[in-house]
This record gives sequence, structure tokens and C-alpha cells, in this order.
Amino acid sequence: MVLSLQAAGPVQWQRLTPRATNGQLIGLDPTEFTVVCFLGTECPLAQLYGSRLQSLADRYGDQGVQFLGVNSNIQDSPAEIDAYAKQHAIRFPIAKDADQSVAAALGATRTPEVFVIDPAGWVRYQGRIDDQYEPGISRPHPTQHDLKDAIAAVLAGAPVRQPKTQGVGCLITRLAKSDSPVATSTDVTFNRDIAPLLNKHCVECHRPGEIGPMELTDYDEVVGWGQMILEVIDQGRMPPWHADRSVGHFVGERHLPPKARNTIATWLDNGMPQGDPADLPTFSQRTQRWQFQTDPDGVVVMRDRPFMVPADGVVEYQYFVVDPQWKEDRWIRAAQVIPGDASVVHHAIVFVRPPDGSDSPGIGWLAAYVPGQRAVQLPGGHARFVPAGSKLVFQMHYTPNGTESADQTEIGIWSVDSSEVTHEVFTQLAIDHEFEIPPGAKDHQVNLSVDSFPPQSRMLGITPHMHLRGKSFELTARGTDGQTQRLLSVPHYDFNWQHWYEFSQPVDLDALESLQMTVTFDNSAGNPFNPEPGDYVSWGDQTWEEMAIAFFDVAIPRGGRRYREKTAQPLSAEKLAVIRQSISDQADQFLKQMDLNQDGVIERDEAPMAFRRFGFRQFDHNRNGRIERDELQSEAADRL
Repeated sequence: MVLSLQAAGPVQWQRLTPRATNGQLIGLDPTEFTVVCFLGTECPLAQLYGSRLQSLADRYGDQGVQFLGVNSNIQDSPAEIDAYAKQHAIRFPIAKDADQSVAAALGATRTPEVFVIDPAGWVRYQGRIDDQYEPGISRPHPTQHDLKDAIAAVLAGAPVRQPKTQGVGCLITRLAKSDSPVATSTDVTFNRDIAPLLNKHCVECHRPGEIGPMELTDYDEVVGWGQMILEVIDQGRMPPWHADRSVGHFVGERHLPPKARNTIATWLDNGMPQGDPADLPTFSQRTQRWQFQTDPDGVVVMRDRPFMVPADGVVEYQYFVVDPQWKEDRWIRAAQVIPGDASVVHHAIVFVRPPDGSDSPGIGWLAAYVPGQRAVQLPGGHARFVPAGSKLVFQMHYTPNGTESADQTEIGIWSVDSSEVTHEVFTQLAIDHEFEIPPGAKDHQVNLSVDSFPPQSRMLGITPHMHLRGKSFELTARGTDGQTQRLLSVPHYDFNWQHWYEFSQPVDLDALESLQMTVTFDNSAGNPFNPEPGDYVSWGDQTWEEMAIAFFDVAIPRGGRRYREKTAQPLSAEKLAVIRQSISDQADQFLKQMDLNQDGVIERDEAPMAFRRFGFRQFDHNRNGRIERDELQSEAADRL
């Protein structure tokens, strides 16, 4: 059998002559080991691993190991393959498997998937490159070096310890020879049936200039991703939405009905016909930079030069403080964060840091960017108050994509005249930073509670926040009549999607005694996101540490009280003693965690970065930049 491959870019036409040996395949040069790498130009994991494969090729090139890239994707042209090779500085040849016969012969199903073939034609290893990256998972470093270990074994004449691993990455859509994607005589076609579904549910993110790694506005492109589209739908990864649809209703919630999923499956089964060009709808386009009807009143950039995001690895949260030079108080009705490079910005949050001594409620949340989420415009008459002289803090979470990138995120601000404001909006916290998750714990629960709300207040929406061990989140309202109601359930929390759950109808907080939240963590080996199941895990900024937080927006009548007064209840001497001891114990625990120099005072620099942003002002009652023991006891007393 002779397989003809058209090489990408400057590489000349080549012919591979495989020799069947007990169903196995020989490589290019029968005197050397061959590593065949299946690559796709837009697959996120192929992007991350491109330069790593070249590093391995350099390392083993003079030891009798040759690397060959193969592109079997229907949607990738030779020019795109050449651009991919240049982007990742790949020097080994990448060939176009136009008829997918190489993929069929080797049984390749995904990109990136690799095969190590010995000089006798035996496939000695098949599978992943290592375990650092999986869809939605980015570990700081690989813990298993599958390809490198396989190469080392065959060079040493030893058996490969694990000759086959599960390939991870993007499915290679395979077309059978009988398929006729240009046919029009079928009940389901791309132009009439599939394009409208993509337009409604997918194109918002998968179009030019957006976060989606591929554009789903072109027939040939969609054909190449056809089987992958169905896989991510069936796995619940797309469209991204993590709230239980049977609990509560939210603005902008995403859901692909089963009928739509079955239409896509039928189209795939029928060979993905294109259909009548007259049936093709106009795809949604990103026609303007800002999501609102007018340009913003002002734009603030995170800093005067880009932040360079490395090609790979884990980038810890970055914080940039900007002085917008606002000399007068402002009421802000809307804000939109625009990433400089959406391909590497996982999410961005902008906080307001008011001047010292100002009496600003909440934590200063202003706006956030999360892939796939629309910017929030407050209801008419509602606005956030920002005192004159405030600064803005950009919290940036970056996810490398295989290429060094430059980001310079910015925020647009829409103000409103103070005469038009009827309700003030601010963001409050439910938070617990005193938990510890034992090693291996699969369902470790942390309970949060908020029972102090301003009079005449309403909750507009909520965002739960955990890290890699976050498993689920539940929000329950307890009414003043003792009745409870579930408001939000996130059964499968995903750190990659920091959703803002805006209630279709705001929640009347006057009718509530408390909000109860249950945060569940999975620190077991069964959690694929878990960086180290053997660790005790406590509060911290790093992604391998944890947080238990919920941000929720509260609206109050302008000029109204910001806190609800509690009715004092008579307590027995025994009860008072228990409460005093509990208050003292909580203060001691807090000091033990954060008072690094053990002087009895927590300075701002001693606290973790996230706590400085989210909770420091809540505890620093006298605004002197220090948290003293009496302030800790006062905060603990409020909770009790």
C-alpha cells in the first residue's frame, strides 16, 4: 500500500511506503524509530503541545529518532498547516493526509495523538504526549511523561511500560468514502438546519474575534469539526452552562434542546450535506467593539504596556492598579471589560479601590469578563457609586495557549447622572477562609451563611467562586417564616467558567432570614483537575489552594440604610460564656493563619492577595490598614 502525503509549506511532496507487519505500520526511514504526531491547526491542545514536540525532536534527533507530523483534518489547508508550524517553530515535516488513509491505517482519532514506530514496523506506543493538559485542565507541570518515557524505553531496547494511553484532544472527523457532503437531497442540511442552530447557540463565541478556538460560520470548517461538536454537546461541555435548569431561572441561561442535538447527529449520520445555498442564514457578526448601543463615556487600560503571557505553564493571578484620575463622584450604570488577547484571558475582574476613609459598601466589584458571558447593564435607575479619587484594580487570570502573547485588557465605563439614580447597587460577599480540606476527601462541605441585609434590598444575581477542587454549589433562601427555597444549584462546578447567575426576577431580601450556601470540594484522586490529592488544602490565592466565596449584587433604595439592624435576644450566662469562647477561638484561628510575624496584628502585606482584595476592608473597621484582635472579635460576634 502506498500513501501519498502532500507536505505543508516548503516541504516537498513525499511518499510514505508503509509495510504491513502483523497489522502494524513502518515509518519513513526503516533504519530509525519514527514518532508520528497527528496535529490540528486550531485544536487547543495541539497548540499547547506544538513547541513541546519540537523540543523532543531536537532532543532525540541525533539518537536515531525522526519526527513526522500528520494533519488529517478535513478543514485544515496546507497554508494553515504551514502557519501553524511557523507559529510554534516546528521544523520537522508536517504532511497533509488528504484522504485520511494514514489516520485510518494507524487508528488515530485525535489531535494531538502520537505513535512511536520501531524500525521493524511495530507500533510500540500510542496515545498522549504527557498528562499536563486535557480539555479544560491545565496542570502546573506534567506528572507523567508518556511519550518521552516510551522513546527512552525503545532506545534502550526495553519494553514500553505503558504502550497505550488514552489520547486526549480534538476528534478527527472522518468521512467514509461513500459520504457526499455536497449532496442536497436529504431531510437535514447544513444551510437549512445546522447553520441556524449554530447561529443561536454557538456563534456568539465561535466567530472571528471571539474566544472560541474555531470559527463555526463556514461550512467546510464545521464539517471538519462535526464529530467533535457532537462530542462536546453529549459531554455537557457545550454550550457552557452549569446551573441545574430545574432550580431557578436566570438571564441568558444556555441550553441546547435534545431535538437540536439529534438534528446535528442526523446530519452527521447522513454525511453532512451542505444543502441549498438559498437556505443559508446570515451569521451573527461582531459588528462593534462594545456590546451596548453607545460608546462608553470613558475607557481605562490596565497599564501602559502589555503583560506578556508565556507560551505554556500556569500563570498565577496578576493584579494591576490604575488611577483613572476621577476627580468627582460617579454613578456607573454599566461597564464592559475587553481583553487585549481573548485567546489567553481566562477571566478578568475589575474592582474599585475607594480612597482611605470613604464609606463604601460591599467589596468594590465593578465588572468582569468571562468567556461567553455578556456584559451586565443594570436595570433602569440602578447604578454603582464610585467615590472621587478611587482607583481600579484589574484581577487577571491568564491561560497560555502555546504561543507567547501580549495582553492589555481595558474597561469601558457608562455613567449616569445622579438625578436619574433611584437604587444603589453594590456587591457583597459570603466567605469562609478558615476551612481545611483533608487529603482524599471526595465530598468536603463548607457552609456559608449571610443573615444581614439592608432594608428594602433585592439580590440581583450571584457568582460562586472556588478553584480546581470545587465540585458543587448550592444556594438556599430561608424565609422569615422558616420556609426554605433553593435558588441556585451548580451540581458540576467548573473553574474554567466563572458564571454570573442573574436572576430573572430579583430576590426580595426583606422576606429572608438568611442565605445559606453549601460549597463542596473534591480533593480525591478521582477529580481530574486535582493537582495533588495527598495534600491538606486551605485558603489561598494559588489555583492549587482553595477559596470558598460567593459574590452577590444587592440593590437598595438610594440613600437607604446599608445594613439591617438585628433585634437583641436575652441570653443566659452559660450561653454568653459559650459565645465569648467561640469568638475568642475564631479570632485565634484567624491570627494563626494570617499573622505571619505573630505580633497580634494582621498587616495588609501579611494577608493573601485575594483576601486583601475581597475581605480586608470588611475586617478593617477603623480603616487603618491593620486588622486588630478587637476587629476580629467584632466580626466573629456579628457572624454569631
